[in-house]
Parts: sequence; C-alpha cells; structure tokens
Amino acid sequence: MTNTKPQVGAVVEKMTFSSVNGDPISIGGASDTWSILFVYRGRHCPRCKRFLNKLNAVLPQWTSEMKVIVVSADTEEKAIADKAEFGWDFDLCYGMTVDQMRSLGLYVTKPLSDAETTGLFSEPGAFAMRPNGELMLVDISNGPAARPDLEELLDGMKFNIENDRPVRGTV
Repeated sequence: MTNTKPQVGAVVEKMTFSSVNGDPISIGGASDTWSILFVYRGRHCPRCKRFLNKLNAVLPQWTSEMKVIVVSADTEEKAIADKAEFGWDFDLCYGMTVDQMRSLGLYVTKPLSDAETTGLFSEPGAFAMRPNGELMLVDISNGPAARPDLEELLDGMKFNIENDRPVRGTV
C-alpha cells in the first residue's frame, strides 16, 4: 500500500483542478484567504449528494470564513450534470487524478461495476489550509458513510482562525 498521511503543517503541493464554471482552481501555495477542499466520490454516490446539499445550505456561513472548493474524479459531463441537478453554489471541480488523490493521502477505490462508475475514484476527504498554503486540518474516510459534521467543523475552524491555533498532530 502506498497511501501516506498528508503532512499537516506543511504547504500543500500545488494542484489545479478544472471547474464547472470554466476557470481552473488551484490549491497549495499562498492565497489571500483560508480555504477548504472537500473531496467527494462522484455523481454515483447518493451519500455525497446529501453531504454536499447540506454544505450548500450553509455555504454562506462557510464562505464568510474561507474559500470552499469541492472536487471529484468525475468527468466534466458528470460534474455539470450534478451542478444542474442540485444547483450547488460552491466551486465544483472535476477530473481529480489518482496522483492527486494519493498526494493528499486519500483512499482510492475501484468501482464495483460500470453501473457504479467507470474509473478509479477517491473516497471522501476534507482539507483546510491556511492562507500560506499550510495544511491545518485533515479528515479522511475510506468509505462514503463517515463524514465530518459540517456545523462542528465550521465552529472548530472559526476557533482555529480567530485564535491562530497551531497545527495539531505533528508529533
């Protein structure tokens, strides 16, 4: 197994994703604000839709604190279909590569059948980054059922931001 834990406290490797709005979106390196990347399994996952619908419902609370980016390994067509069906307002990206998944320490899954999806995809993850690109907080799951509580996560991130809390889990 080659999955390694992402290094909290280190600057995230620069990654650029294609977005549904047409503008590429990058993470890693300096930014003008805090940011959080939510990785979802893709169009085939109903649990992802529920989670992302909840995120969209509270998005203004999130975007008042940080930039929100959502990505999957889906094709452009699948991402556009999801955005059209659900009306999500966050930056929706697609085409995450296996190398990008592995560099974030995500679990990568082979589809059970072509009815599920046709290529490798990532299990869920959330990555909060400081404006300098440093990875502050990581939440990774190996399956669709384990997701962070959005209210609790946002409350904790507000506390971290307001109090300039140090990165934890570095020992």
